[in-house]
Amino acid sequence: MVSRVNISRLEELAKLVRYYILRATTKACSGHPTSSLSAADLMVALFFHKLRFDLNRPEYSNNDRVIFSKGHASPLLYALYAAAGVVSEKELDSLRKFGSPLEGHPTPNFKYVEVATGSLGQGLSVGFGMALNAKYLDKLPYRTYVLLGDSEMAEGSVWEAAQLASYYKLDNLVGVVDVNRLGQSQETMLGHDIGSYKKRLESFGWEVIKVDGHNMEQIVKAFDVADKVKGRPIMIVAKTLKGKGVYFLENKEGWHGKALSEDDYQKALKELGEINTRIKGTIKKPSNQVPSSKPAKGKTGPITYNRDEKVATRKAFGNALKRLGSSNPAIVSLDAETKNSTYAEIFKEAYPGRFFEMFIAEQNMAGAALGLSKRGKTPFVSSFAAFLTRAYDQIRMATYSKPNIKFVGSHAGVSIGEDGPSQMGLEDLAMFRSLAESTVLYP
Repeated sequence: MVSRVNISRLEELAKLVRYYILRATTKACSGHPTSSLSAADLMVALFFHKLRFDLNRPEYSNNDRVIFSKGHASPLLYALYAAAGVVSEKELDSLRKFGSPLEGHPTPNFKYVEVATGSLGQGLSVGFGMALNAKYLDKLPYRTYVLLGDSEMAEGSVWEAAQLASYYKLDNLVGVVDVNRLGQSQETMLGHDIGSYKKRLESFGWEVIKVDGHNMEQIVKAFDVADKVKGRPIMIVAKTLKGKGVYFLENKEGWHGKALSEDDYQKALKELGEINTRIKGTIKKPSNQVPSSKPAKGKTGPITYNRDEKVATRKAFGNALKRLGSSNPAIVSLDAETKNSTYAEIFKEAYPGRFFEMFIAEQNMAGAALGLSKRGKTPFVSSFAAFLTRAYDQIRMATYSKPNIKFVGSHAGVSIGEDGPSQMGLEDLAMFRSLAESTVLYP
């Protein structure tokens, strides 16, 4: 049990964070203050009670990972680092300004962000990939935390990630759903019915902890309980109020994505009361552990085929991937339950510990690849070319994080015509060529 003194300190930090949120968005004349205010208590408890993160080494392999899937709450993210003393008030005032790393939705231009978020429904998949890496590849004790909004729980990709996280028993993955009831233009499907969220997540194999998202003691206890869960991922479902802390914003419709006027800002400050800007939150450092990875052996030679031998391109891919895997232990394979067609099964047979079945859930597969990539792996992601197109937004968003991912689409072109247009990749070429810094190879 955390002492009352520590709870009081966390509550004081939450007040400071709310002040920073309001200050930054008011100066920017834009942003999402109400969406940030609702999750402030949740994230203050995470950052200054539970998180293990070396602020001087943001890319350190054993840091806990934090993903704001609810990317429009970026003012909260920056306010947390301001409260930790690594973002100045002057820097905070640059929110949404041209050239500022403090963008309207987080990107790696801000050094404490690994992946670009903001296109809702994608963060849990990325977190899934990072947690997969910790548990099965690097075998490190770091934990991955994902903040989700209740509106994005309507996205199918969230539930793709939920079922795969349960399948892989990722007890190092902790999600936090900020159930503030209000979406962009109206109430969400479930409103404040956190019981329904609990039942749905439990049916997907998650351990679910319900809390009052503004009761610091309950939140702290929930994070502590999450540490003890074994064999399944954890979701903290928190009932919150959008705009919490400012009476004329709390639980009110019509304020999504709107900054306060100067007059309203002064009213809000008066309600917050005295702010202690001298207080600083402390983020604990992780244990000094690194993955026991093997160095790459360097370049590998080509595979030699007989001149008269006919080899399907997809089988040649499987053979080549196996050969690459022998020289580079960072290479991993993800496949959408088509491995006997894409020949990713050749890699699986050779390196079963580096193959991950993603089943028919291509959007989650793309997000997982991004998470693995940002943890130092090189994912080869395979399916029928036509089916990769349904993950276009996940792939598009991944480019802003500058990952090293290889997407491999089989069954492309008119040669698969007898199966009909559903199986025949063609439009995928235009899709991948539209992506920044994408190299497209068509054998």
